[in-house]
Amino acid sequence: MSHTIQEQAKLLSRVRRLKGQLEAVERALEAERPCGEILQLLASIRGALTGLTGEILEDHLQEHVLHAESESARRQAVDEISDVLKTYLR
Repeated sequence: MSHTIQEQAKLLSRVRRLKGQLEAVERALEAERPCGEILQLLASIRGALTGLTGEILEDHLQEHVLHAESESARRQAVDEISDVLKTYLR
């Protein structure tokens, strides 16, 4: 069973919190809140998204690299991470 399925409830909860944080930014913009307040909300979203990304990445490394079923599966998992990191670091 995939790690995202095993942790689905927890991961979906984190995604829902992120959606709520984005909605708070929308409300703050509509209410013409000070830019410092909006920047703080955005920083919180970035931290939450980074945390979610890190959790899924760690689980991916554990399941698909460390405990890979075969060397080709391990290579594929490493290639996936490499592709994601290239996109993430742009």
